Amino acid sequence: MSVSWAELLGDEPTAADEPERVGVFARLRDSLAKSRRALAAELQAAAFDPGDAEAWERLEEALIRADVGVPATAELVRRIEARGGASSLEDALVEEVRGLFGEPPRLRLDGKPSVILVVGVNGTGKTTTIGKLALKLNQHGRSVLVGAADTFRAAAEEQLEEWARRAGADFVGSPRGADPAAVAFDAVEAGRARGKDVVIVDTAGRLHTQANLMAELAKIRRVIAGRCEGAPHETLLVIDATTGQNGLQQARLFADAVEVSGVVLTKLDGSARGGVAIAIAYELGLPVTLVGLGEGIDDLRPFDAGDFARALVAG
Repeated sequence: MSVSWAELLGDEPTAADEPERVGVFARLRDSLAKSRRALAAELQAAAFDPGDAEAWERLEEALIRADVGVPATAELVRRIEARGGASSLEDALVEEVRGLFGEPPRLRLDGKPSVILVVGVNGTGKTTTIGKLALKLNQHGRSVLVGAADTFRAAAEEQLEEWARRAGADFVGSPRGADPAAVAFDAVEAGRARGKDVVIVDTAGRLHTQANLMAELAKIRRVIAGRCEGAPHETLLVIDATTGQNGLQQARLFADAVEVSGVVLTKLDGSARGGVAIAIAYELGLPVTLVGLGEGIDDLRPFDAGDFARALVAG
């Protein structure tokens, strides 16, 4: 089965949902306010002269300050220049930012259970993301089991168990220091035995530069794949938006180790570096699938490239 994140989490817009959609966009706009201010000075059509080389340089500098990154900035400028001034700079940038993200990804929910592996460094909001995702899935008719394969960090299991309880999900843990791959194995087996629709497996998040962590993640993936055909069906990388280009480097390293299928961008509400979503999508070809817009348990939302582009550029 193939579905979008919006379909899976019950966020496909309808006419009745318009007030909520407006509210979500307003929160996204507020979250990107700092990033948008980095662009604002160059996005006034009256002040931007396409024939002025310095104006293009200022635009490039503004995009880089918003953490769009040099390669994606160069591509955006190239595309806007190719338009030949047929539209306003603001409109052109909204359209081209949206275009860099491509089409929304479809999830591969092929298993019973379907297995979602969640990776990322400590402090990115990985545990809370899992809890929020479990709640959303539960609210929309999918039974969930959460497995705590982060056996390294003190209190990691307790925090995740509490999130699972709040989300109405089953939980599988282990003593601290246990083999993470064994915990992942047990979680998948328990999900199968209990007839769960989805198993979400947490993983350790020590420094992403440590080779042993990456080897551990690769082992977890192999064990899961050996127990459930096609698993993990999704591998989500949680990135803290406030880290900017460092988040891009994290994404590159994790993608090499575990074949990341999508990125969850958290702490967008406190970031002036929201443009990193564009850098991740363009430089690494990784879809941004979910965004965290706050601390509440219902603040995890499917990523909408059009809304993101408008909130970042136009407000």
